[in-house]
Amino acid sequence: MNRTLVMMLALGGFLAGSAELVVSGILQVIAADLNLSVALAGQLVTAYSVAFAVGTPLLIAITSKRERKEILVGSLALFALGSALAFFSTSFAVLVVSRIVLGIAAGVYSVVALSSIAKLVPPGRIGSAVGMIALGFSLAMALGVPIGVAVAEWWSWRGIFALLAALSLLVAGVLAKLMPNIAGGASVPFAQQARVLRNPVILAGIGAALFNSMSHSVILTYLAPYLQTIYEVSTGGVGIIMFALGLIGVVGSRLGGSAVDRYGASGMLVFSLLAGVVTLALTPLLASSLTGGLAMIILWMGSVFMSAPALNAYLIRQSGDAADLVLGLNTPIIHLGLALGAAAGGVLSDKANTVQYHPWLGSVVVAVGVAAALWSSSSARRKGMAEAA
Repeated sequence: MNRTLVMMLALGGFLAGSAELVVSGILQVIAADLNLSVALAGQLVTAYSVAFAVGTPLLIAITSKRERKEILVGSLALFALGSALAFFSTSFAVLVVSRIVLGIAAGVYSVVALSSIAKLVPPGRIGSAVGMIALGFSLAMALGVPIGVAVAEWWSWRGIFALLAALSLLVAGVLAKLMPNIAGGASVPFAQQARVLRNPVILAGIGAALFNSMSHSVILTYLAPYLQTIYEVSTGGVGIIMFALGLIGVVGSRLGGSAVDRYGASGMLVFSLLAGVVTLALTPLLASSLTGGLAMIILWMGSVFMSAPALNAYLIRQSGDAADLVLGLNTPIIHLGLALGAAAGGVLSDKANTVQYHPWLGSVVVAVGVAAALWSSSSARRKGMAEAA
């Protein structure tokens, strides 16, 4: 497979991840420039997430017959349009519209890139290929957000979106030239989409994704206050730690993708989720040790990004020709998990008046994800044995 093509697909993932995450790092800058409250500016994150979750499965279903290259290039062009709207916006309303456009474009690109790359490599290389796409998203956390913040300080927050627009058009041009034609699937009426969820293998796999994302959100949403209140880490120190965790995510994505090819998607999915259960369970016990606590958080972050290629590869393999549909349905589930996790973490913080116990909540939640993953894999084995009989 053309390595440049893989890198371009991963770069598209990096742009999608950066567009989602960077706003959180510059909320105060946007609020000050547009004379908004930080709370109102925060709704830009909500607009993106809702558009991503709601728009993605609808457009995936509508465009299911179109060639995959056409959808990838088109979604990147739409992404560039959303970025241009943000660059030229002078009001909050226009900026919200730009976030909606960006969320839809990024969602469609993410799903189609994942399903397409699985069709461009041999079955034994799906894990590594999917891991490369996941690598793009993890790099967004490690590099995209810091670069965005630097651009906002050096130029303006609008400059970030100018760069996103230019890069997305660059990637679109390269994909238009290098991407082979991959036919879309049969058109799937909306009424038939629910039938996919009748498959216990897919249902339990998506359940694992839900509880996994809930656990991530419980921790990541409150990680900064956890580091500051439990370990008394300075604001600058938190930034350094977050950057380091992003780099750990890069390593985890690569290791996870390679391990899927070697050990299988279902085995790696269960292993990575179990690693999250253990590391989060141990973290509060090391509240008096910065070194020990950070070690657990680092191992947890590695498991988080190892689970991403495992989960996507697992769903791709189990869904067959319906990969676009299943990944499209999985997208809103993941975002629902992120919202539920953040809400659950907020309730725990209010009740306990501390964030010390958040890792235990995250551990319990991801343990449910382990149970769902085990149920899914066992159901898949029973189904395979029944079909072979």
